[in-house]
Amino acid sequence: MKIVLSFALAAAAITLSTPAAAQFAKPEDAVKYRKSALTVMGAHFGRIGAMATGKVPFDAKLAAENADVVVAMSKLPWSAFGEGTDKGDTRAKPDIWKEPAKFKDAADKMQAEVIKVAAAAKSGNLETLKTAFGAAGGTCKGCHDSFRKD
Repeated sequence: MKIVLSFALAAAAITLSTPAAAQFAKPEDAVKYRKSALTVMGAHFGRIGAMATGKVPFDAKLAAENADVVVAMSKLPWSAFGEGTDKGDTRAKPDIWKEPAKFKDAADKMQAEVIKVAAAAKSGNLETLKTAFGAAGGTCKGCHDSFRKD
């Protein structure tokens, strides 16, 4: 039993220590993954935005559900910006790889702001949601301006 447990722990440690980029068989797989994660995140963020801007009626429960998806998705795409993923069907600017610390800082800021959006949505207060949404949207725009081709 101890041998099996030791083997399982060793296998888990090896798996977890493998670089994130190794999870993609080809660079184009990483590009598809990150684009998919960002698309889903954007769709749910857009639903919150429609409420924040008055295009659809505010529904606190729906806003909170969408915000939870945004928070979860905001953690996913970053491992897919590895070496070799700057080519192909992507709008990623080379600055991502030239300025990785700046790119990581932008991602971290966005993640912090979408957590605030989720908290605001759960408060049930539309004005609080509008404020949080605006700040989060600003981080998205800043990253897009610096790191995404039109």
